[in-house]
Amino acid sequence: MSLYKHLSHFPLKKGLITKQAHVGLPENTFEDEHGRDGFFGPVSHLYRSHAPILWNRIEGPLKPRAYDLNKTPKSLNKSKSEDGYHRSKLLYNEAVAIFTLKPNGAMPYYYRNADGDEVYFIHQGSGTIETDYGPLTFEPGDYLVIPKGTTYRWCPATPENFFLLIESRDRIRQPDRGILGQHALYDPAVIQTPEPSPILEESSQENPKEWEVRIQRLNEITKVFYPFNPMDVVGWKGDLTVWKLNVRDIRPVMSHRYHLAPSVHSTFIGGDAFIICTFLPRPLEEDENAVRVPFYHRNIDYDEVIFYHDGDFFSRHGIAPGMLTLHPQGIHHGPHPKAVAASLKKTKTDEIAVMIDSRQALLASPEATACEWADYHISWCEH
Repeated sequence: MSLYKHLSHFPLKKGLITKQAHVGLPENTFEDEHGRDGFFGPVSHLYRSHAPILWNRIEGPLKPRAYDLNKTPKSLNKSKSEDGYHRSKLLYNEAVAIFTLKPNGAMPYYYRNADGDEVYFIHQGSGTIETDYGPLTFEPGDYLVIPKGTTYRWCPATPENFFLLIESRDRIRQPDRGILGQHALYDPAVIQTPEPSPILEESSQENPKEWEVRIQRLNEITKVFYPFNPMDVVGWKGDLTVWKLNVRDIRPVMSHRYHLAPSVHSTFIGGDAFIICTFLPRPLEEDENAVRVPFYHRNIDYDEVIFYHDGDFFSRHGIAPGMLTLHPQGIHHGPHPKAVAASLKKTKTDEIAVMIDSRQALLASPEATACEWADYHISWCEH
């Protein structure tokens, strides 16, 4: 048996430790999880005399970063000659990209992404999305999964709208629930799919008209013009479609005696490239010896992104709804010192947040840099 397999099944124990991870830490120590494969691989816990986020300064690209996405530009919709649905590209790599979209009216054309699947999270706004498969209404807290190649058009009913968009080069699928069973996290019966609702409009001599479809491929746009409305589907069947899930229908897995890893909150999987998790209100651990806030760790195999939607974000101080944080692979991450103290007085969390964990390093765009909180990495040292 190799040393790697030996350590995986028979962990060594050295020095001052606790028998159960995240429970009963030795006095005046801080637990630091050094693990692989996003909490699924080999792991060790180091018990330190100081919190590993109490640095004096950081020089180099691995600074933890925060962006106030409330400051990204609105997707103004003034005329067909302008792209009224500008997507503000923020973080990206070859497998996944994260955008904001803030429309203030109906999309003046139809859109089709031939580069990848899309997951929209509705932060603000409500209305309808027209798709090949039929329309779906949307409201805050909705996830809408749009398969690659689907034609659609946004029709907001509200003046202020704020969508988070996650574009995936791989197919978006549901996580394997394993021993939890198929109804854990959310019962598949809560998923909503559209009913056919053809829009039978055509051009005529009396009313000459064209309907535009913009197709994205290799990040370039091709425009196709039809003499009829392309939303003309009268029926459909199969297992590929647009679908919707609201956060109120997600029931988080929890333990009253042990702080579970964030991977237990997985909502969508983007191939082997990234995971989307949803953090929701839940009771805190009742065991007085259990760690009640996320443990310190180093994100060794994933860049960790969190978008804050609503509530009081118990693991961080100074974060508001509409903000997004990035913690790169290799540098420590964990609870803010003020959050640790605050958790001792709470019995439950009150937060809704979306986490995207990317295996490849994420790059920041100029649009992200323009709304960055420059001193975020220093804020971790505040007591």
